[in-house]
Amino acid sequence: MAAGLLVLDQLTKAAILRRLHFGEEQVVVEGFFKLVHWGNTGAAWSLFRGYNDLLALVALLALALLWWYRHHFEVGSLPGQVAFGAVLGGIAGNLLDRLRVGHVVDFLYFYLPRPDGREWGFPAFNVADSAICIGVATLFWLSWRAEPKTRSAPAAGAPADHAPRPPTPPAPPDP
Repeated sequence: MAAGLLVLDQLTKAAILRRLHFGEEQVVVEGFFKLVHWGNTGAAWSLFRGYNDLLALVALLALALLWWYRHHFEVGSLPGQVAFGAVLGGIAGNLLDRLRVGHVVDFLYFYLPRPDGREWGFPAFNVADSAICIGVATLFWLSWRAEPKTRSAPAAGAPADHAPRPPTPPAPPDP
């Protein structure tokens, strides 16, 4: 999954790099959606703009830590494996941009026109960003609905959850 997402992410970004010059926009649905060629040296919503090298290091560290601690995630099921692969593939895709291009290539831009002629827009994003968000949300959901792996012991004399209670032996006769 991670490799497939990385390839899809890089193919879509390569298409944008071939089709649009940096900063160029192409309206797809007037008043709603544009393909753009924008760069982001920061993180989500351009936070930490200008820290491309530091964020590349953070992405490498994140990949290593996520892989090392993968057993803490719901990766035992197919949805968990797909979600975890999406997160890893997305991080790797944006990391590759940072190392290869010097910024993350963002190209999907949704917006609404404002009465003053400007736009209300959601920050531009890419396939890798989508994979990270959907993967993380799915992992949270899977973790939330998973059965606890360990249960605390029932109180003395209390039956275990839904377990049949053993028969009580007869009391000894009074002397």
